[in-house]
Amino acid sequence: MSYEHPPYRPPSEAGSVLFRLTRGCPWNQCTFCSMYKDTPFERRPVEEIVQDIQRAKEIYGPHVTTFFFGDSNSLILDAGILEQILHSLYDNFQNIDRVTSYARAKTLCKKSLEDLRRIRKAGLTLLHIGLETGDAELLTEIRKGVTPDQMVEGCVRAREAGFEVSLYVLAGIGGEAKWQQHATGTADVINRADPHFIRIRTYVPTPYSSLYDREKNNQFQLASPETILREQYLLIDLLEVTSQYLSDHVSNYVPVYGTLPDDKTGMLETLDRAIGDLSSNESYRRSLEMKRHLTHL
Repeated sequence: MSYEHPPYRPPSEAGSVLFRLTRGCPWNQCTFCSMYKDTPFERRPVEEIVQDIQRAKEIYGPHVTTFFFGDSNSLILDAGILEQILHSLYDNFQNIDRVTSYARAKTLCKKSLEDLRRIRKAGLTLLHIGLETGDAELLTEIRKGVTPDQMVEGCVRAREAGFEVSLYVLAGIGGEAKWQQHATGTADVINRADPHFIRIRTYVPTPYSSLYDREKNNQFQLASPETILREQYLLIDLLEVTSQYLSDHVSNYVPVYGTLPDDKTGMLETLDRAIGDLSSNESYRRSLEMKRHLTHL
């Protein structure tokens, strides 16, 4: 017995039951991403999703507590459809603590606050939103299809509707040349959005993405480990939020965690030590450079 799972999920949803509400990505133009390049975007029929929920109950039992909706942007579905799916989920599982989904900031801007509140009331609790960068120039370069102000608006609307918001930052997406503007612009957007969670991912080139091709053709210079650590130091130093900061991905060079603003000093000290070790310890430098290669494998 099986049902259709989304092919990707956030690391924080490792213990969640996964449901695929859509297939592929309705935008699918970001230069750094190849996740859904060969997957045409589709909205799955509600009847199929309800059957998947019933199958999942038979497989896992009725006492599962956390769930995740994929693929890349479940919030593109109409509020009424999401309500039907969520009602079915809560009818089949009575001990739910958390139901989360990927969401696109521009989609949140387009949905009415009333519809967002309906979806939240039906039981969707947290949205995973890819910020990547808050710098306007870089957002255009990576073809994110959204402006810094739209990023902020989408997050603020989600919070107003009652969702928890988890924002994802792509460390190194400015390359060696634009790390400072990446950090500065990202801090500005995060400070205005004030998400519940800030999650860091280090950019690793992936085949079949246009930025991968640019890097291979020497048109984009990857940020060095030291540059990425300096970028993260600047980002944290500029943050003025009450958020959880999480470096919870294998791609990251140094694990930096904390609650802002309380833990900011300790987080900066951790990065400062790592930057110093890079300058003085060649084997440490090589180990971090190898980490990006191994992550790509």
